[in-house]
Amino acid sequence: MLKLHIGNKNYSSWSMRPWVLLRQAGIAFEEVRVRFDSFDAGSEFKRTISTVNPTGKVPVLADGDLVVWDTLAIAEYIAETWPDKQLWPADRKARARARSICAEMHSGFTALRGNCPMNIEASLPDTGALIWRDRPGVRADVQRLIDMWSALLQEHGGPMLFGQFTVADAYFAPVCMRLATYALPLPPHIAAYVQRVRALPGVKAWIDDALAEKDFLDFEEPYRVKPAA
Repeated sequence: MLKLHIGNKNYSSWSMRPWVLLRQAGIAFEEVRVRFDSFDAGSEFKRTISTVNPTGKVPVLADGDLVVWDTLAIAEYIAETWPDKQLWPADRKARARARSICAEMHSGFTALRGNCPMNIEASLPDTGALIWRDRPGVRADVQRLIDMWSALLQEHGGPMLFGQFTVADAYFAPVCMRLATYALPLPPHIAAYVQRVRALPGVKAWIDDALAEKDFLDFEEPYRVKPAA
């Protein structure tokens, strides 16, 4: 059986992408959770995950003696191994577009990712309002998402970016978490897409597990004190 090594579900946006992809596609896998304690070279997390992945990062997919890391590589491997799941759009041009937006997410949106780290358990509208006011890069990133998603939803008719669920929706699922946590302003049709993603069975399962963790990590939350017990 496949093994997917992941970090904390409340915080690990990169882990969320392949986990949701596998779960939503109905592909069986064993989850191996490696708890974040810190990202220092001597941390328990780094020591544990470095035995599987030479980069010392999650996620990592193991299929027998094959080890695949980096979310795009994992997504491609899953899609190629289970072509019947149709995890990329069937149309060649749509497929190229889907790969393009996933690559854009992979290397871009740095202001949004840096200022609004994923934190599913938290509700931070006040923090989000300050970020929105003071960080033009975040406003630019959100506008890019609005433009991108609007065009795709209009072209393919929804409910997902390319009609049916694809890698692209799994790839942007952590972005939907961020938009919700920080209550960043969205037009109604984009807010509705965010809610549809959050309601996907694979995404909802991840959210439920994240809420059950109750593992507050102060180095992941410099903007928030530890919640009361």
